[in-house]
Amino acid sequence: MSDNKKNIEFIDLKAQYGKYKEEIDTAILNVCSSAQFILGKEVTVLEENLSKFTESKHAISLSSGTDALLLALMALDIKAGDEVITTPFTFYASSEVIAFLGAKPVFIDIFEDTYNMNYNQLEEKINSKTKAIMPISLYGQVADMNMINKIAEKHNIPVIEDACQSFGAMYNGKKSCNLSTIGTTSFFPSKPLGCYGDGGALFTNDDKLATKILAMRNHGQTERYMHEYLGINGRLDTIQAAVLNVKLKYFDDELKTREKIGSRYSNLINALNKNIVTPSIKDDRNSVYAQYSIRVKDRENVIATLTEHSVPTAIHYPKPLHEQKVFDYLGHKRGDFPISELVANEIMSLPMSPFLSETDQDYIVEKLNLAVND
Repeated sequence: MSDNKKNIEFIDLKAQYGKYKEEIDTAILNVCSSAQFILGKEVTVLEENLSKFTESKHAISLSSGTDALLLALMALDIKAGDEVITTPFTFYASSEVIAFLGAKPVFIDIFEDTYNMNYNQLEEKINSKTKAIMPISLYGQVADMNMINKIAEKHNIPVIEDACQSFGAMYNGKKSCNLSTIGTTSFFPSKPLGCYGDGGALFTNDDKLATKILAMRNHGQTERYMHEYLGINGRLDTIQAAVLNVKLKYFDDELKTREKIGSRYSNLINALNKNIVTPSIKDDRNSVYAQYSIRVKDRENVIATLTEHSVPTAIHYPKPLHEQKVFDYLGHKRGDFPISELVANEIMSLPMSPFLSETDQDYIVEKLNLAVND
């Protein structure tokens, strides 16, 4: 097959839909027939399934991963003047919701091998204004939650795991989302478990927090037209819940395939080219490879060569949050978080899904090796 006939999807959602089409279509039509589009029975079933999957006491479905993060902060009474410690190398939403509430995102750098929070810098940033710690489990691998939780417990500070990229990942025998005070995740279509629009969920073992969050996702109502809290419209559509219930049945198998494909990528690349940095997965955890991200020098030329050969790529993420204009008021400058800056300059993602064939994977690696050696 010649290069120009290659049609490699960056994330092959079409193949996934094709495999589960009959069940997904039936599930969607059942919702349409019931006309219970808001908080229908499929939502309750999904929450039960998610709770069982993560072994969390409470799983609350929500309208997006961003709203899950926002409600986590609101439930912990984060307000103007408070500080939340997080990292600058991630998607904008994690710090966006902190700032949205008038609180201050306080950044610490990442580890160069896992791209997750460098807990060695955590304690020096804790003060009387610190009201939460928000590590991000990036690219599908859980952050060092035991160390983070230990420091947080010492200072009596709640921990929110931003697990929007790591749903399904294991850490010391436990599931991501069930490792701290609150876990949050996203069901954006490109995530390891994705719906057909926006969606997310929040997890906790705290009964009081769960009761509060359930009210807050529905305008703060404790009963119809009785509002005890300030809340939002954060409900997950019933149709999205129906889609997720189908996909969740096959999720464990997909996770095994994702891990196999991710490991195969690394083995192939490492055997060919020592100038490419592949994902570093720690022994006490795995990765669900929400992205398969590598680091290269001269990234723009590498991407250009891959594009010429019909290999799609993406950059997650090209500019750390401390360098974003919206956060100019925090007073950071280039050089404040050197590892985040280094990684942002070199990181790039290759096609990744459980439906990536070995033939296409071989082709991608072949062209990647060519691009790096050009």
